[in-house]
Amino acid sequence: MQYRQLGNRGPLVSTIGFGAWAIGGMNWGETDDDVSRKAIHAALDAGVTFIDTADVYGFGHSEELIAQVLRDRGGSDGIVIATKAGNDFYNTSDKDDAGYGPIKSNADRDYIIFAAEQSLKRLGVDCLDILQLHSQPTEMLERDDPWEALATLKRQGKIRHAGWSISSFKETEQAHLLERHGDLIDVIQVRYNLLEREAEDVLFPLAQKLGTGVIVRIPILFGLLSGKFTRESTFTGDDHRKMNLSPEKLDVYLSNLERMRPLFDSQPEQSMTQVSLRFCLSHPACHTAIPGAKTSQQVAENSSASDLGPIPRDIIPPLS
Repeated sequence: MQYRQLGNRGPLVSTIGFGAWAIGGMNWGETDDDVSRKAIHAALDAGVTFIDTADVYGFGHSEELIAQVLRDRGGSDGIVIATKAGNDFYNTSDKDDAGYGPIKSNADRDYIIFAAEQSLKRLGVDCLDILQLHSQPTEMLERDDPWEALATLKRQGKIRHAGWSISSFKETEQAHLLERHGDLIDVIQVRYNLLEREAEDVLFPLAQKLGTGVIVRIPILFGLLSGKFTRESTFTGDDHRKMNLSPEKLDVYLSNLERMRPLFDSQPEQSMTQVSLRFCLSHPACHTAIPGAKTSQQVAENSSASDLGPIPRDIIPPLS
């Protein structure tokens, strides 16, 4: 496993992290908590030192599973946990038996502070390593509230580093907010993969200029870049991919994926997943990628990409 500092002010982290959305038990089809805990253990055993989660993943369940594993291992020394706040599942109508309801975006100062305090309790820590604003729309982020919340939590010693998970496909539209709040924001999380490269245009050069840490999310595009989906693939239940990988989107993505075939063919001893992760790590702005994993087998494949090193940029096909 290889390690990089997460920007000028962030912590040292493994270049492949563990994305913990899928283990939350919602939006990714069926999960099993025992299998999920084994997957986290496998990641840590492989040298992964960075876990990315969010309060909304399973309405706190992802955070709880991470806390259980860290307790089993005797603590979190050397492990960096990043979580997120801003998708409000607490203060809503039509609540379920657990007291939660439909999710709404909420960037109010007091709400972000409240949500951070709930994550502290679930994770069983006194201070969050990284708290990220969670993909709020631009109009909410133009207000002072969310940034004041992060600054307050830093002053109170409840978070070590302030982060921002930028809304998908808004990397260029929202880039000016990083410049405006660059002194506060230590790390950003960005949607970036072989088939989605908008972040290269404006955001990555700006992050490099400011020394901001960059976390790459969706590096294998919800599993599509593993090569396991076809135009006939379908998703059931509450799996978010029914929308994000709908038949119409699958057709476009798979057509673009064919243009990447020379790259995959040039690395015949590596899986498509490994090549796709190496692509993300090859951009000089990127410090770590956080593929999701539900099983120990997926963790092993993901983690092995770190030691394979970056893909040479000159062999990466253009998108068009």
